[in-house]
Amino acid sequence: MATPRFGKAEEIAGMVAWLAAPEGRFVTGAALTIDGGANA
Repeated sequence: MATPRFGKAEEIAGMVAWLAAPEGRFVTGAALTIDGGANA
């Protein structure tokens, strides 16, 4: 079930920080959807 609201910046920031960190170095050419389950 999708989250019935828009996401907040601090909820998106975790994924952005992970991608920018060394742990995200192997992620290339990916479309990562952060949408609270709306596309599930």
